[in-house]
Order: sequence, then C-alpha cells, then structure tokens
Amino acid sequence: MSGCAKDVEQRGNLPTPESLAKLAPGEQTRQDVQSILGTPATTALFDQENWYYISGHTTQYAFYPNHELDRTIYVVSFDTRGILEGVRKMNLEDGQNVTPEARYTKTKGREIGLLEQLLGNIGRIGGKAPQNPGGGSGP
Repeated sequence: MSGCAKDVEQRGNLPTPESLAKLAPGEQTRQDVQSILGTPATTALFDQENWYYISGHTTQYAFYPNHELDRTIYVVSFDTRGILEGVRKMNLEDGQNVTPEARYTKTKGREIGLLEQLLGNIGRIGGKAPQNPGGGSGP
C-alpha cells in the first residue's frame, strides 16, 4: 500500500549555517553574498534591496491537496549602495494568507458563443486575395 503513503517533499534550497556565518553586514556587496550563498530563490518585486532564500516541507496523502508542514525564509537585506545590511530568519507563522480578488474588467464588443465562432468564418475561407490598390503586378 505504498501508493497511499504520505509523501514528504522538500522544496527550495537554504544556505547552510556555515555559509550564513561567513556574512559580514556592512562589509560585503551583493556579488560577495551571491558567491557565498548562491542565487536567491527570488528578489523583492519593486527593488533589489531584499533577497529571499526559501525552503519548505510539504506532505500529501493520496489524492488530497498538499499540506505545508514548515517553511524557512532567510531575508538578506542590502542598502541602496548594494552593501549587506543584515539577514533575518522567518518561518511559516510569519506568513500571511492573501485572498485573490475575483473581479474582472469587461471589454467592449459582444460576446459570441461557440457555434457562432465556428460558423462565423464560413465564406471567408478561400476567398479572393486583396487587390493591389497601387496597380502593378507585384511587390
């Protein structure tokens, strides 16, 4: 019955404690940090002052949805000159649930059904090629 057993997966890649110990706030640049920790999982959306190293464990039983067991995030902060300011550790409890907004923007025009879409091009296929308005026989 191994098909029904819980699967625990690790996702992401965290820096080792040894590599984190090599960081020296106020002395290292982005390039220095990247050579020590590697490429971050993601960076801040609107600026490059925060790098995120993310890892987590999830489990799934049979066909049920994934359940997140834990999450660890290291936030590496830089000043505007690109000098390391500090590193802070966050976990699953620091996260916030975000509910997506279900609104949509209407567009002008009319909605057509599937049948109208399928039959709408009858008569347009294999029609005459457009005439050359400038006369002549070609390009």
